Amino acid sequence: MRAQKDWFKDRGYPHFSNKTPLSVRKSIERYITNQKKVSHHSFFPLIFKEIKQRRYKLSDFDGEERRSHKKVKNGKVVSNTKIREILYATHIDAHLYSYYTQQIITPKYEAYLKRNPLLSNSITAYRQIETDDKLKYKNNVHFAKDVFDEIKRRQNCVALVLDIENFFPSLNHKKLKLAWAKILGHKTLPKDHFNLFKATTRFSYVKLKDLKTKNGHFDEKELSKLKKDGKHTFFNNIKDLINSDVIIHKNQKKDTDKNLMGIPQGLPISALLANIYMLDFDKSVINELSIKQNVFYRRYSDDIVMICKENQIKLIEDFVEEEMIKNKLTVSLEKTEKTLFKLNKGRLQSYKIEKEGSLKENLPLNYLGFEFYGYQTLIKSKNLAKFYREMKETVKRKHKRVEIIKEKHLIDEAPLFKRKIYRLFSFKGEQSRMLPAKRTVFINGKAKTEYFERKFRGNYLRYAYRASDDLEAPEIKRQLRNHWKILQKTLKKYDFSNVRKDS
Repeated sequence: MRAQKDWFKDRGYPHFSNKTPLSVRKSIERYITNQKKVSHHSFFPLIFKEIKQRRYKLSDFDGEERRSHKKVKNGKVVSNTKIREILYATHIDAHLYSYYTQQIITPKYEAYLKRNPLLSNSITAYRQIETDDKLKYKNNVHFAKDVFDEIKRRQNCVALVLDIENFFPSLNHKKLKLAWAKILGHKTLPKDHFNLFKATTRFSYVKLKDLKTKNGHFDEKELSKLKKDGKHTFFNNIKDLINSDVIIHKNQKKDTDKNLMGIPQGLPISALLANIYMLDFDKSVINELSIKQNVFYRRYSDDIVMICKENQIKLIEDFVEEEMIKNKLTVSLEKTEKTLFKLNKGRLQSYKIEKEGSLKENLPLNYLGFEFYGYQTLIKSKNLAKFYREMKETVKRKHKRVEIIKEKHLIDEAPLFKRKIYRLFSFKGEQSRMLPAKRTVFINGKAKTEYFERKFRGNYLRYAYRASDDLEAPEIKRQLRNHWKILQKTLKKYDFSNVRKDS
């Protein structure tokens, strides 16, 4: 049974306003459904953090191509790490964004798309799209399958994967405002929506690292004192933040005309606004390429895939570049992945089209976390490497804790509690289940511990096994057949008293 999204969510992170438990839902709902109050609502600063994604990519080193975590840029060797800038809102602000996204704007956006099924089918990210059996909503596995099935159907074709540069930070505010109003059926934004527009375009933020005031760490003593007063916040109130030494930054990203641009990535409303912004581009592609040229088009946020004939590549690249300019965005055509598929001895085979036009056999199409070779589908190798890296780092971290316990209590042996390790990194954690949990809250300065059950939704292997079934790709399960051996080998590297060593 598919579950409907609820706009109300009890978020666990500390911020500049207090947490909002389920008990205050009705009062929050009364506030955010009052358009007059929303029109005058003062939004708190966001918190800014960076998520670093280590990448192992094919890079050019003085004419020699090899896979590395580094690359040469402007004559210097630099890291391949991709940095994503995430900004997240206080609890009350996040509720406001969620309510307007799910209850007000999304229904109008979906109604707009329903008028054009071809357009609706082409936009896949951040939407609740039912599966054919109406039992659940589609995810990236289903969207990848649609693309791979289309390639199998066409056989002799080319898949182009294009990426928009700095998507969220590059959105033009004037265009976004007009597109937002159009979806609502207005010429200009109503006052309550205009206040949300201002909050997502003229936002202010505090860097998370600036809140770590004790030698690069949070002031746990101060946070604990606030918790005892029933406040899960960094400051007692917003005035304390303003009067502190913490710098409050403002959005200062500007386009070539020196106008502010971009919206924060990480707000509950950001993904929907990005989809609304791209509507003109989506319609142009459908009308000019899909209908007139029989080009297959799918857009998952800023990841665009088009399937066409080999002689249509230049036509598509020129069209996309022109439309991106109209929409105040940039697509890097040099980074466009071009994968040719054709039958080779009765088997569909993939070929990477190089810049000079030469072909490299058996290099796959990378799309939504999968590698498609034509004759087989595999999980993207870097995602698999990340799974094993997390496994090894978790075991190493637990070993450090065991060593501290041994030193503290002057004991020779200490066991590893393997149940959680197995649940996270082996087939034993494939099934979802309810797990015991607890939370401690302070009421009038006194600690009160509540015991409850939380749902464990399964681990990465659950996702992989399901993807294998949905994609009809048993080779994915073969990719993971050695995970138990790798886990046991990792455990044996460390001195845990309850891990059997080979004699």
